[in-house]
Amino acid sequence: MKFAVATQDFRTIATHGGRARRFLVLEAEAGGVPVEVKRIELGEDEVLHVAGDGRPHPIDEVQVVVTGSSGQGFINHMRRRGIEPVTTVETDPVQAIRDYFAGTVKAAPAPEHPHDHHDHP
Repeated sequence: MKFAVATQDFRTIATHGGRARRFLVLEAEAGGVPVEVKRIELGEDEVLHVAGDGRPHPIDEVQVVVTGSSGQGFINHMRRRGIEPVTTVETDPVQAIRDYFAGTVKAAPAPEHPHDHHDHP
């Protein structure tokens, strides 16, 4: 299973997945150790905040995207792409994936500024 983890520094999980330009891509299975397989760096026109649902995107190769606090628009956008969105207060990508498999993700609170206005097909 592949996970894309939003990041700014390729070490910790970033908030606002829709604006993230960097993602760690890790492969993992339940009970296994998550392994980094690649890194994605997006151009400004590719950030998920502005990328439409209708065109292919580098994030499409993953089954789960992990980010810090993100709005409902981002969550809906990921679901329409067939990607499970996971928000977490965890900052360590490996621990977040372990939490995912254990069913113990510490969910991030919804942002104070609602992002539903970015929810467009």
